[in-house]
Amino acid sequence: MLYYAVLFLIVALAAGFFGFGGTASLLATVAQVLFFVFIASFLAALVMSLFRRGARPAP
Repeated sequence: MLYYAVLFLIVALAAGFFGFGGTASLLATVAQVLFFVFIASFLAALVMSLFRRGARPAP
């Protein structure tokens, strides 16, 4: 998912360079949303893995 956020950011920068302001704005917004979704899912996975480590079964 982080790949797609970076991809949209690069395309938005290219669109802004060539003068497509509306398209660049939309693509930058999509990249920002994807980045925050990636961060939220990473933090959720991190917290879940910490809880899973604490509850190991007895041998």
